[in-house]
Amino acid sequence: MNPKKAEKDPAYTHRMGAEHRFRFRCYPGISCFTQCCQDVNIALTPYDVLRLKNALGIPSSEFLDKYTLVVPQKKRLLPLVLLKMNDTDKRCFFVTEKGCAVYEDRPWPCRMYPLDAADDGTYHLVTDHSRCKGLNEQEVHKIAEWLQEQGIEVYDEMNDLLSSITYTLQIEEFKNIENPQIASMIFMSLYNLDRFREFVFKSSFLDRLFVESEKIEKIKNDDLELLKFAYDWIKFGLFGEKRFWVKDQDRNK
Repeated sequence: MNPKKAEKDPAYTHRMGAEHRFRFRCYPGISCFTQCCQDVNIALTPYDVLRLKNALGIPSSEFLDKYTLVVPQKKRLLPLVLLKMNDTDKRCFFVTEKGCAVYEDRPWPCRMYPLDAADDGTYHLVTDHSRCKGLNEQEVHKIAEWLQEQGIEVYDEMNDLLSSITYTLQIEEFKNIENPQIASMIFMSLYNLDRFREFVFKSSFLDRLFVESEKIEKIKNDDLELLKFAYDWIKFGLFGEKRFWVKDQDRNK
């Protein structure tokens, strides 16, 4: 979450496997309590937004407007969605004196803290003992058990789906897509699920594409199923994968 010292401090570069153990405990009363929630860049995935907007009981569009910064990325169809910090003290809007007000639905980086994951399947610390006093505590965790306790599995599953989209979008033929409508539709389908649901059910979408009736019932009220459906739709519409069939089209072709 704070890469400024990454190349200098061994705490950031020491790689650990799932069987490694580390010391950490965070609790109200520790001197650095919630400091890690201040003046940090936390990138939100579509699943993060899904969990947070539902935890707050507000529509996707309202969450995006109030609590995020949407930053365009050069040569990329998907922008970077950052959790907005409070203007007065640069703290996360959801931090209270007692801790995180949305703890059960906190984003992936917050769940992982004080760890981060590398592409090679190893883990490393994102802070050091001078900044995070919780690393000086005596409580010991095995990384594999820690990840399970933090509920990382479903986040990793959804992150893999996101990566399957973003990785393909880095291929040269997709880097040069400049149609703003395509970018807008992709962003809506992933980050603004309430609008995407309206698009599916209130446009000609279901008149044109064959979708199994069981799937239709699932995506009507289940945001997680709708998000998975959105990934399939992008892979069909943008990458040409046979995730759907146009009605009256031979499905065996």
